[in-house]
Amino acid sequence: MKSKVAEIFKTIEKDNFENGLPTEYSGFPEQTVDLLKKSQLKITAAESLTAGLFQATIAAIPGASNIFDGGFVTYSDEVKVQVLGMNPNLITQYTVVSAPVAQAMAELSAQKLSADIGVGFTGVAGPDPLEGNPVGTVFISAYNKKNNEEIVKEFHFSGTRQAIREKSVLCGFALVQEII
Repeated sequence: MKSKVAEIFKTIEKDNFENGLPTEYSGFPEQTVDLLKKSQLKITAAESLTAGLFQATIAAIPGASNIFDGGFVTYSDEVKVQVLGMNPNLITQYTVVSAPVAQAMAELSAQKLSADIGVGFTGVAGPDPLEGNPVGTVFISAYNKKNNEEIVKEFHFSGTRQAIREKSVLCGFALVQEII
């Protein structure tokens, strides 16, 4: 499984997702959910640019209720502060499209819902740059509460809004596999 994760990170930025998830990755979300089930781990997420697509992908998989109770769509800065309890100074200091904000989103979502794994997504899906960040800049973080481990990765995707969102979701699943 780790080799598939490495392959995804190596090739994802150049792959074309304009017609949806490429077939070679189609089973990856299910594999991740199966791994969570086998490990008896609950997952949640706080999503900004993906607007719930990661959580919807989880919920579409049969048996997802065994590992997923819910999560957050925190599209605006204000909702990140109000709903997740994020320190607004973090956004002011680093901008909303940053590694520290993605890390806080992952950790705060897991804490709020008592989940074992939290995933945070923040970035720029387009069509315009945001706070000096070009379209396609994405930060994704995965937090494992069981061992207090956290991973955050920066990506620079190309393509349409939808392609950037789908690439982000796939990389989110890859990070979950990496952190388990």
